[in-house]
Amino acid sequence: MGGSHLDDGLLGSRDLPSAPSNERNGAFMTDASRRRVINWLLNSSFGALAAAVLYPVARFISPPEMPEADTNLVEAGLSNDPELVERGFKILRFGNDPVILLRTKNDEFKAFSAICTHLDCIVEYHRDESLIWCNCHNGAYDNQGQVVGGPPPRPLQSFKVDLIDKGPGKPNAIVVSRV
Repeated sequence: MGGSHLDDGLLGSRDLPSAPSNERNGAFMTDASRRRVINWLLNSSFGALAAAVLYPVARFISPPEMPEADTNLVEAGLSNDPELVERGFKILRFGNDPVILLRTKNDEFKAFSAICTHLDCIVEYHRDESLIWCNCHNGAYDNQGQVVGGPPPRPLQSFKVDLIDKGPGKPNAIVVSRV
């Protein structure tokens, strides 16, 4: 019985283990490498989601620095301004900062930062008592800007006040500038 070449091939094929059938479209991929690709895709999509949520929050918390215009002087109006005559003070915008312009009992004009040095509240002037007063914590300054009572730790920043003559019979213009 001479075995045929065909019979030897069949018997030999039964003895060999079969190859894994994970071959798809000519590319061999194991279960471990498939898992690694899926984990990478999931992790990167979670990372992208976190970045998409956290970036706007971070930009909101720390807005960009805006350059502030340098203001060296401000025209505050005329010396017969009704608000100054009636109340004895007027709050002005000096760039981004408020400034309080005072008209004292002696018709002198003085200007100080309108921000209390304690907790940044806006101050007002009591002409009868010649006091600059902060209503947040009852801080008080004299008409030179020096602390005379309450919790403020330092005096108010002072500004220079100039009166500009507008001509005979006309009220003077008030100009406030940095010292």
